[in-house]
Amino acid sequence: MTEHRAALLVMDVQNGIVSRFAKDEGTLTPIVSAVDAARAANIPVMFVRVAFRPGLTEVSPNNKSFSAIAGAGGMTADDESTQVHSSVAPRDGEPVITKRRVSAFSGSDLEVILRAQSIDTLVLCGIATSGVVLSTLREAADKDYRITVLADACLDADPEVHRVLTEKVFPRQADVLSSADWIQSLPSSNSSH
Repeated sequence: MTEHRAALLVMDVQNGIVSRFAKDEGTLTPIVSAVDAARAANIPVMFVRVAFRPGLTEVSPNNKSFSAIAGAGGMTADDESTQVHSSVAPRDGEPVITKRRVSAFSGSDLEVILRAQSIDTLVLCGIATSGVVLSTLREAADKDYRITVLADACLDADPEVHRVLTEKVFPRQADVLSSADWIQSLPSSNSSH
């Protein structure tokens, strides 16, 4: 039997995005709970954020969503808006991966880190369901990763789009669970891994 090694990817839970999507601090509770549970079960937690170089040299005028962001400014790697939200602040040794596009894989070193740690299973959460979660799930499936999506730990501006993705689209390529069900499935933190 093959031993699978999982990592929790906390994607785009950064100040500038959380401020637009989270109605209140309670909105992030499923994400915070998943991070705490992964740490307790010795599952690597990795944070993915979107940020650009000063001058936004990676942003093409042909890219409709990113060129709009570029117009608003404030998305460089040092800006407060691109820092991981304090509710899930990375601990020492937990990588913060900077991507340059929607998918967590695009323009980042995520795959190098996953290979180095022999990770073949990705547990996805983040903002937005129709953005980073969808794009990362599709690319991860094409790269033959095993995938779980924590439905209530994903946020989207459109509740109907979130519902359709988590109930109809994602199950074709991933297990879709609530954060509570995933946490319940984890080995207790007292057992050895």
